[in-house]
Amino acid sequence: MKRVSSPALLALTLVGALAATPALAAPTVIDFDGPTSFAPIGDYYNGGAGPNLGVSFTEPALGLANDALGTYFTNAPSMGGVMFTFDTGAFMNVAKGFTGEVSFFYSAAAAFADAVTIYSGLNGTGSVLGTFSLTDNATLGCSDSGFCHWDRLSLAFNGTAQSIGFGAGAGQLAFDDVSISAVPEPESFALMLAGLAAMGVVTRRQRRG
Repeated sequence: MKRVSSPALLALTLVGALAATPALAAPTVIDFDGPTSFAPIGDYYNGGAGPNLGVSFTEPALGLANDALGTYFTNAPSMGGVMFTFDTGAFMNVAKGFTGEVSFFYSAAAAFADAVTIYSGLNGTGSVLGTFSLTDNATLGCSDSGFCHWDRLSLAFNGTAQSIGFGAGAGQLAFDDVSISAVPEPESFALMLAGLAAMGVVTRRQRRG
């Protein structure tokens, strides 16, 4: 007696293969809500006090949160905190790499050409994979703080990146909700391939039946 695999089994096999690869779909978002205000972000998101996202920042990247001394920003997508840089700029490093697309929100009190750059290596080394220029938008249509208007930018790029350079803002540039798509872990690829192989076996059995 021949065993016939149902379409339902085929569908379940495919769903299982896709469910086994969450790293392919979920972006990593750095919202800057936790780092201490006016202090280096550093390894907060890399085994430090915050969630371990495998993301670190060089020292010129500082956290900024509103406090009793003043309201520094308003209307940010994540109001708990933002990131800003001083004269030397800063790098966001992802040792495992990221692919596909980078997006972020920014508020700038002046225009900055090529202010954000995506690099293939750590700390701004390797090849340039993409750049962003920023317009003067900080108080566009608002006036309740020095950084009250935020725009979202995104850029798709080819290859694998390991760092993003945020240019020297001299206190005139803030960022929030930086989003990247981390390179999937090797086991995620293996699980996906195993699921697809199983689906092929089911398909062949159906044809023979």
